[in-house]
Amino acid sequence: MSDVTRSSPQWLDLNKVAEAAMSGGASPATLTAEGAQAGEFSAFAMDAPTQLHGWGDFLDCMECASNGRYYEAPINFYELARLFGVATYHQSALYFKRNVIMGCWKPHPLISRHDMAALVLDYLVFGNAYLVVRKNRLGKPVRLEHIPAKYTRRGVDLVTYWFIRQGEQDFQFDPGSVCHIMNPEIHQEIYGLPEYLAVMMSAYLNSDATLFRRNYFINGSHAGKLIYVTDALTNPKQVDDLKKALSSVNGRKAFKNVMVTVPGGKKDGIQILPFSEITAKDDFSSIKNITRNDMLAAHRVPPQLMGIMPNESSGFGDVEKAARVFAINELYPIMSGLKYLNEWLGVNVLDFASYALAEEANNG
Repeated sequence: MSDVTRSSPQWLDLNKVAEAAMSGGASPATLTAEGAQAGEFSAFAMDAPTQLHGWGDFLDCMECASNGRYYEAPINFYELARLFGVATYHQSALYFKRNVIMGCWKPHPLISRHDMAALVLDYLVFGNAYLVVRKNRLGKPVRLEHIPAKYTRRGVDLVTYWFIRQGEQDFQFDPGSVCHIMNPEIHQEIYGLPEYLAVMMSAYLNSDATLFRRNYFINGSHAGKLIYVTDALTNPKQVDDLKKALSSVNGRKAFKNVMVTVPGGKKDGIQILPFSEITAKDDFSSIKNITRNDMLAAHRVPPQLMGIMPNESSGFGDVEKAARVFAINELYPIMSGLKYLNEWLGVNVLDFASYALAEEANNG
């Protein structure tokens, strides 16, 4: 930031100031004009404007870097794992899909229910799911075991897979022993990616709004007040006592109180002025509703299936019809993608029944 002060009469050329700001914080330009009122004038140029591009622009340059043994993930899978628990509707939508798919799955002796549930959840959260096959001495599969997608990486030969966990020795699976089910994406073909990446900012905004409101209440109902004292108190000890009383309130003091003393009081000598009425002026409800709608749109889950109460008296409509559309447009394609395991193994391990609620709506 630069600063210019002149004592001669002058006017500020707004066009040149704008040009200076656009050029990355160049020195401001000023012009003089006859007839201007005398006096000092100070102008400054702010930093260059920030371009309003989406966070996802980095995906255009995304690639899976090779370290000689395996390919790194295209995005940070640890961050996706943290995002899973950030927002209620994001996590709930993923669990809802997992639960419905598990309700439709027909159990098979080669894979346990626990491994199957973990497989589906990994596929929904990371866009990748892994199973290692255990074979007997005759080469026939006897068991399928889930491998956490968060820690699994694909070898540079695209056949072997590695289990990578911080603080532990890297482990390489036998070539051809790991089935990789992935949700294809447009930038690379090494790993899959989930379909909700565009809603990450809404999920974080939803969480930040909740965290801000929670800190407000943790701090106490007095939070964020300006204690304005103009009356001359009897002695300085009274001022000190008032300061101690304000500083010893309960709570973590996420919002600080400010005390101002002005001796020689007038009417309303002591006033308590809130910096802002949070319950009246913040957009908490609006932010929560908008980000909720973003997350439901990204996951394509009808709100009535997730137990969300409608804001309007009209409601969300027939839940059975919504379930049928949801099953046809969302669930069945996911089930079809998971059946890649059958092609890879040569055994019909994954088979699914129809979504019962959707079939009732269809029969009705």
